[in-house]
Amino acid sequence: MTDIPRHDIIRHLGHRRTIIGEAPGRVNLIGEHTDYSGGFVLPTVIPQTTAVAVAANSEPAARVWSASVPHDEQQARFVVGEEQRRGSWVDYVQGASAVLRAAGHPVGGFDAVIRSEVPLGSGLSSSASLSVSVLRALRELFQLRIDDVVLAGLARRVETDFIGVPIGVMDPIACALGANHHALFLDTRDLSWQLVRIPSTAEFAVVNSGIRHSISSGHYRIRRQELEAGIRALGVHEPREMTDVEMRRLETLPALLQKRVQHVITENARVLEAVDALRRRDMPRFGQLMNASHKSLRDDYEVSIPEIDRMVEIAQAQRGVLGARITGGGFGGSIVILTTAGNAARVAAAVAKASRDELRLTPQVLVPAPA
Repeated sequence: MTDIPRHDIIRHLGHRRTIIGEAPGRVNLIGEHTDYSGGFVLPTVIPQTTAVAVAANSEPAARVWSASVPHDEQQARFVVGEEQRRGSWVDYVQGASAVLRAAGHPVGGFDAVIRSEVPLGSGLSSSASLSVSVLRALRELFQLRIDDVVLAGLARRVETDFIGVPIGVMDPIACALGANHHALFLDTRDLSWQLVRIPSTAEFAVVNSGIRHSISSGHYRIRRQELEAGIRALGVHEPREMTDVEMRRLETLPALLQKRVQHVITENARVLEAVDALRRRDMPRFGQLMNASHKSLRDDYEVSIPEIDRMVEIAQAQRGVLGARITGGGFGGSIVILTTAGNAARVAAAVAKASRDELRLTPQVLVPAPA
């Protein structure tokens, strides 16, 4: 649990009734760039979380402080009901009050203190973690009747409707519904989900490359537009619905669009097989699917970069490693590594050291969480 120091709460919120909302970051084990076309995903939560302390005030305004941004940017204020996008971190708080009000939920003035352990730009859903934690805090503060599935949908609207980033549904749902030691198998078409236990014979490691990933960058939008163009050209609604006849029509697409659609089709299949492998406790097969996923993301969807590719290669060469891949939107961020039990910490440390020495990066081991 992320700790908000008591002195910070008293300094900014005084001795008013205070509510804490919290949400973890997430790492996607497999199923990348499938969530915005009704596909399958398999994320899990990470130890790092975002915490938000809120207290009601007597004004129609919100005063917000964040310890997770540079000192001169830590304080912000806005009028509840007059939220305007500013292009800064406070938009996630403004967006939360805006989407709640738009959905008919009463939200008054409030003050908030934010602290997050989820690194920005790491591809581990720092923004969804923040949105979900703010919404959870406001839900309790204003006694709103919203379950976590609906709350996750509101968190998505914070980014899509208020901030203007075309994210899929995976990140907020993973942050809202994920559980430790389980993978969340989510069908993003109908939002049905199941928690699948991760066997104790295996461990996952996550290493942040230090190369900042931004989902709002043009690359993410372009990949999504390319996929949608390929789907339209094939005349199908979602890649997962393609028949054998329609699959043969892939070859009629321009080469670039063909690769984009092919990644999503094969990635959806990999998720389904990975869930089966998880249930059968066949972690070597799970690792093979992770390796295949990275190759597809590198070659067909083209969202990896040379430094990340090299980090994955370094990881795959380590003793005890079953598989490794880029995770998140791409163009930087983190890699996720599957190891046999007892090897995750050693492997993560070795990958981080090699990334510093060979690639001159500034990597950070996030999972297993440093002691």
